[in-house]
Amino acid sequence: MNFEPTDERRMLDDALRRLLSQHYDFAQRQRIAQSGEGHSMEMWRHLVDLGALGALFAEADGGLGGSGFDIALVFEALGGAMVLEPLLAALMAAAVLAEAKTDVQRALRRDIVAGSTLAVLAHADPEARYEASHVTTRARPTDGGWQLDGLKCVVRHAEQADFFIVSARSSGCGDDPTGISLFVLPAATPGITLRGYPLADGGRGADIALEGVHLPADALVGTEGQAFATIEGAVGAGVLALSAQALGAMESAKQLTLDYLRTRKQFGQPIGSNQALQHRMVDLWLGIEQARSAVINAANALQSADRATRERALSAAKATTGRVGTRVAEECIQMHGGIGMTWELPLSHLAKGLVLTNHMLGDEDHHLARYILLGRA
Repeated sequence: MNFEPTDERRMLDDALRRLLSQHYDFAQRQRIAQSGEGHSMEMWRHLVDLGALGALFAEADGGLGGSGFDIALVFEALGGAMVLEPLLAALMAAAVLAEAKTDVQRALRRDIVAGSTLAVLAHADPEARYEASHVTTRARPTDGGWQLDGLKCVVRHAEQADFFIVSARSSGCGDDPTGISLFVLPAATPGITLRGYPLADGGRGADIALEGVHLPADALVGTEGQAFATIEGAVGAGVLALSAQALGAMESAKQLTLDYLRTRKQFGQPIGSNQALQHRMVDLWLGIEQARSAVINAANALQSADRATRERALSAAKATTGRVGTRVAEECIQMHGGIGMTWELPLSHLAKGLVLTNHMLGDEDHHLARYILLGRA
């Protein structure tokens, strides 16, 4: 099978990387990271106008692509520049609205794809430990609607979101995949309390407390109690995006380290002439290429009708990029020496980003165990 990118994807990749190199250098990125919003609406508009957001969605949904390879291409470029804008949030929010049955929800999905509205998926409960089926937030039917109570944690971009798409259990308990429903909430809905905070890799997140939140009946997305497959699909798209994002960050860290080894001199010679350091860089290159192969395999499997094939490929990519990304961060910092840990150097921020990406939507251990269980099943 030919995995070479098409001409259209090459053009998008070139344009996106050129935009980021000209308007999203490290100094600009740091200013955005330390801002009260945690991302730049000006940069968001640039990305939307370029087609980076549209590439994540199929033409039938108002996008320009929508395949696994389109998602991987965009997020690899974003990861290399440590972009903080909410493309991952838009990808997952639009994915869970694929089952929308009301005109209002379908219009919201179109607005998300167009980049005019920001919606975020609030799914993770505090004790879930990455299990997509572990939902303790409760949804109780009321006269003509629903009442939601619970807590959602570490929701990126929540403070700037126009809408929340919240998972809640309307029946069952524990890790039961059945009984989970999705609801659309305007951010200004009474009973919602946000506790915002800065994140380790820059940007902002928030915990969302839901206390006696009353919603109309049409806030329900899809069929009551049958949202798990939709959530799993959205999480799968997010896992591919994060794996590609980690791959881009690894490539940037590798290039920064190569440049340092070529320019840093000891005893009149570049330290890169040391054979031991050369061997370490070759080992990193091999690891990164292994991670790239895993991401390509996951991108190819994203639209697979066979759940086991798709989910195993996604978990394999996330576990591989988590393992390799951690090693790349550690090795590159060691080869830089003490300067590798300084705030002023991009490498330290790439390393933090790789560690945090490993823990988003399931870390290496979680996905390795999931890969084994799916294989046994």
